[in-house]
Amino acid sequence: MNESSPLSSAAPSGPVVLDVWCELQCPDCRAALDDLRALRAHYGDRMELRLRHFPLEKHKHSFAAAQAVEEAAEQGRGWAYTEAVLGRVEELDRRGEPFLVEVARELGMDAEEFDTALIDGRHILIVDADQAEGKAIGVTGTPTYVIGGQRLDGGTSQEGLLERITEITDRLLAGQPA
Repeated sequence: MNESSPLSSAAPSGPVVLDVWCELQCPDCRAALDDLRALRAHYGDRMELRLRHFPLEKHKHSFAAAQAVEEAAEQGRGWAYTEAVLGRVEELDRRGEPFLVEVARELGMDAEEFDTALIDGRHILIVDADQAEGKAIGVTGTPTYVIGGQRLDGGTSQEGLLERITEITDRLLAGQPA
C-alpha cells in the first residue's frame, strides 16, 4: 500500500496515480475492466494504476478475494490475477475460496502458499486499511476512481468515465491542475 493520500496526485515528474477502489465479486468492476486495460495500454508507465480494496458486505467472498489479490501481487501476478477473477465473477459467487486458489494454480502461482495465505490471514490488515481509507474519502460502492484529487463513482454506470479519467490524466501529465 502506498503511503500517499489517495486524494493527491503524483508529482509532475512521476506517473499520474489512479486509485481504483474495487472488489472482485462486483459485476460493475468486471464491466470497468476494459476501461482499465485501455488506460494501461494508452499510458503505460506514465500512469500508476493502483487497485484498492473495498469488499462489499453483500458479496460473501469479496473479503477473501481482496486478500487473494494481495497474495497474487506478492507472487508477482497481481493484475493478471485480478483480471482472471473479475472475468469469472459468477464462478467466484458459486465456488468461493477454492475458486480463488484454482485461479492461482491456473496462472502458475504457488497455490499451496496461496491457500495458506487465505487461511492465516496475512493480508487482512492491507484490506482493512484500504477499506477504511475508502470510507474516509467517501467511497460507498465499486468501482470508484480517485485521480488528481477527484473522486469518480462508477458503480451505477461506466459511461463517460474513461473519457473523464483520460481528460484529467492528460491535464496532470501536462502539468496543469486536474
